Amino acid sequence: MSIVHIVGASSSGTTTLGAALAERLGAAHLDTDAYFWLPTDPPFTDRRPAEARIAMMEADLAGRAGAVISGSLIGWGDALAVRFDLVVFLHVPPDIRMARLLARERQRYGAEIEPGGRMHAPHLAFVEWAQGYDRPGFAGRSLERHRAWLAGLACPVVEIAGAPPVEESLARVTAALRA
Repeated sequence: MSIVHIVGASSSGTTTLGAALAERLGAAHLDTDAYFWLPTDPPFTDRRPAEARIAMMEADLAGRAGAVISGSLIGWGDALAVRFDLVVFLHVPPDIRMARLLARERQRYGAEIEPGGRMHAPHLAFVEWAQGYDRPGFAGRSLERHRAWLAGLACPVVEIAGAPPVEESLARVTAALRA
């Protein structure tokens, strides 16, 4: 069994593909958001210290024959990259990705993201941050930073561009694992 890392921009489908691949492989699915963020209300406001994130993930990987890690470790989890057998990079066009993100935000928070809602300001900040992904020079998680990080990996990288159905992406990833 292998350790596969699925990475991409917010709402590129890393969690969806990660969960489906983990199920197909009979492996654990670890999502980086569960390690990066402390449980808060509202959610996604307080970061867990990087050392604690790594220690938690190492503990969850210990003794496992394989795992699928979804999300992004860039900038804090590079020490884990040497353990990856395969990295899958999802590159979804910005218009599709942002439509998915807005739909997910509405599903999660409903009226709380509307003006006057308790999640309105955090929602607007998150949307602005997510839109920066494709801008050259953006300081946050970005296409530019992902491409540079991917180029330095020792393991194979499979890029899935566009927004293919999950089954098609699964087929590509499982074929890469067999190769």
